[in-house]
Amino acid sequence: MPNPQALVLAQGPSPGMIAFLVVAGVLGIIGLVFVVMFARYFKLWLRAFVTRASISPLGLVFMSLRKVNPQIIVDAKIMAVQAGLTDITTESMEAHYLAGGNVRRCIQALIAAHRARIDLTWDTAAAIDLAGRNVLEAVQTSVDPKVIDCPDNRRHGRSTLDGVAKDGIQLKARARVTVRTNLAQLVGGATEETVIARVGEGIVSAIGSAETHKQVLANPVVIAKAVLSKGLDAHTAYEIVSIDIADIDVGDNVGARLMADQAEADMRIARAKAEERRAQAVAREQEMKAMTEESRAKVVLAEAEVPRAMADAFRNGHLRSPGVERGNGAGSVAIAAGGDSSGESSDEPD
Repeated sequence: MPNPQALVLAQGPSPGMIAFLVVAGVLGIIGLVFVVMFARYFKLWLRAFVTRASISPLGLVFMSLRKVNPQIIVDAKIMAVQAGLTDITTESMEAHYLAGGNVRRCIQALIAAHRARIDLTWDTAAAIDLAGRNVLEAVQTSVDPKVIDCPDNRRHGRSTLDGVAKDGIQLKARARVTVRTNLAQLVGGATEETVIARVGEGIVSAIGSAETHKQVLANPVVIAKAVLSKGLDAHTAYEIVSIDIADIDVGDNVGARLMADQAEADMRIARAKAEERRAQAVAREQEMKAMTEESRAKVVLAEAEVPRAMADAFRNGHLRSPGVERGNGAGSVAIAAGGDSSGESSDEPD
């Protein structure tokens, strides 16, 4: 009777056995790769395990497969857990890392805000970081306000803000603005340049609203109060804490200079108008001379017509010969225009 085992060996391995061997080989290779990679990150996993960071060995391996630096995630997770921030998940850190954010800086900012009792969540910090702002510096500025020079000589090339009071005197002022970061408006809020521009505009407007420059010199805090009352930090990434007038000097008498310029302009206008009137008078004079010459020409023409008219009258018999009247012993020549022959009366000489 043949042996069953000999028959099985003679027939070769079954398909089930082959499948089992293939699966076992694949699992063995995967296990070997996992062991090799786990050995690489064993120290990281041990650190996370000791500090209760709750990162599994598979998580470390999968981070490397997703091209996430496990070192950065483990360090950030350990800092967050040790600081008491246990609500930040590893997946959120990985997503922020893959988005190009700075995970370590966000965790440091959250720790600083947590210590300073500032309301800052992971989503807000990640949004600020991805927006290109330094979230850690923003939190530090919110805790420790910074001072901004107005105007900023390094950026604008001006050392003073020039304003003119109502009495025409120019005042040159320099201010120091103390601001702190407004984390709620840091994303989308105006930058430091806007704050400097608004404060400068407010100072110039406050100086211009003063009746005399002496009021501003006597009480410079009036400018600061007027500027603060306008709410210049609206829609900006900063909150104005205080505005201090560092220096204020008297400049030029702009009012007198403007009056002198206006008087000079008025004098030029008067000269132009007088020159215009003189030109009109000269033109009128020339017109009158032309009219006089024209009248003289007409007179000459009329005088030239008299002999011609006399000659025509004599030719037509309308003129009589001259005679001498004797009556009173005086001689006179009588020239009369004649009509018809019946109406003429002539005196013959004796």
